[in-house]
Amino acid sequence: MLNQIILVGRLVRDPEVKKAKNGNTYSHITLAVPRSYKNVNGEYETDFIDCTLWQLMATNTKEYCKKGDIVGVKGRVESKVYEKDDEKRYITEIIAEKVTFLSSNKQAEEG
Repeated sequence: MLNQIILVGRLVRDPEVKKAKNGNTYSHITLAVPRSYKNVNGEYETDFIDCTLWQLMATNTKEYCKKGDIVGVKGRVESKVYEKDDEKRYITEIIAEKVTFLSSNKQAEEG
């Protein structure tokens, strides 16, 4: 069995680093990933995919990336269940194992 995903997309907002209760640093980022085909109106739709980065990956991404930058994420899909207001809620997210910085707005401004 295999649980692996590779995404390439643009950051929806600037990355922020936070600390978990156990002291580890993490960041939640959202990638805008356009679909490779057009809808019935002839437009490309975009999926917004949440990813979690841990430790050094999180701090490096915050340091080197900003909203609009293109990044590649390799990771795994993780599903979680929790209860809120006596109702079960489900979350599916990507846990990053590797992040690749592909381009940045800073490079475009300088070039």
